Amino acid sequence: MNLQLRPAIVSFLALSVITGLAYPFLITGLAKVLFPRQAGGSLVHKDGKVIGSDWIGQSFTSPSDFWGRPSATVDADSKPLPYNAANSGGSNLATSNPDLLKAVQDRIAALHALDPDTKGPVPVDLVTTSASGLDPHISPASAAYQAHRVAKARGLDEAKVRDLVAAHIEAPQLGLFGEARVNVLKLNLALEDLR
Repeated sequence: MNLQLRPAIVSFLALSVITGLAYPFLITGLAKVLFPRQAGGSLVHKDGKVIGSDWIGQSFTSPSDFWGRPSATVDADSKPLPYNAANSGGSNLATSNPDLLKAVQDRIAALHALDPDTKGPVPVDLVTTSASGLDPHISPASAAYQAHRVAKARGLDEAKVRDLVAAHIEAPQLGLFGEARVNVLKLNLALEDLR
């Protein structure tokens, strides 16, 4: 028995050091050297302050801002806390769930109440949460749907706002992966500079 126990313990300790310490430190070090911005969280700065990340959505609720997808994340007490990166996750409600249907209908009603002039169907990503609850992007259709409301609230020419949206459409990664998308934080920051 002792002949088998010693090699097992030594193997366990060696693999623990390799996989639990050496490998993570090596990969983290390489990431910081090769991709420093990404390894640091892809942070967005304004006036020397960190105001967000390229990859974590934020809650915008003013009619003069573009809104992102709803977030189903919650705080430690299971209360809604939009874009809580410490508690990423979707709502896990089935499409037939009455709570989900009511939430979607309430979101559609809120969008129509704020902008009754915009007709047509509301893009699905404006009224449903993403799987992570942290999605910082919306579809170009969702951004275009909100352009009238944002232009009116800010007293801007709608054509300028639509041009700004078009300028912020990001293509699929490598031209193949994912869909065209608009980063809401970057769009709202650019919107502040629009005159």
